[in-house]
Formats: sequence, C-alpha cells, structure tokens
Amino acid sequence: MLDLQTIMAVAQRQSWGLVALDVNVDTTTPAGEAMGTFAQFERRLIGQRTRDALAAKRAAGVQLGRPRSLPAEVVERVVREREGGRSLRAIAQGLDADGVATAQGGKSWYASTVRSVLRSPAGGVA
Repeated sequence: MLDLQTIMAVAQRQSWGLVALDVNVDTTTPAGEAMGTFAQFERRLIGQRTRDALAAKRAAGVQLGRPRSLPAEVVERVVREREGGRSLRAIAQGLDADGVATAQGGKSWYASTVRSVLRSPAGGVA
C-alpha cells in the first residue's frame, strides 16, 4: 500500500491516472483515490497502536527485547577488572583462559564483546 500511495501521489502531480486491474483500483475515480488515503490512514493507525502498546508495556515494567543472558558474576568480574585498570583485550583473554562462555555460549571473548558488556544496561545480567 505504501508503494500505491507513492505512485498515486506521482500520478496526481503529473496529471495521469493509474488503473490496477488485479485489485480493482482506479485512481482516476474518487473511490480509487480514497483507497490510497485509507491505506495511509491505516498505516498510521497501526504505527500509533504499536507505539502505544510498547509504551504501556514499558510503563508496566516489562523488559522488551532479548533477555539478558550473562550471569551477574561474569558482569561483575568484567566491571571490577576494568575498574582495576585492565584493558578490554586483557579482560577478554582472561575470560577465555578461564573458560567462561560468552552470553551466546561462544568460546572466544573479544575486546568488543567486553566493551558491549560494559555499555549495556545492567551489564547484560540475566
């Protein structure tokens, strides 16, 4: 419907009509023109309902998105080591050496992964 709305706008600006036989839309008629208007209206309603539903869930304290999957002790270790002056790379190497699995169960830690743990809200704690 978004494509139809765009094409209808071009047709109106350039003074030509669009007839879509497979969906019975003729933009040269008032009814056909209204189809595009209603499509845009419905798209905006869907967007508003989605925003309202997400806001209600946030207000109710529902955690949106993928659940955090790192144990608190791993996050605490990363934070403690960083505050102790260790580099991101050194922290990653230490986690690898101790066989600590990543949040997704991987075997290798990287400096960028450690940085993500430090930047994530609540440190990616499960």
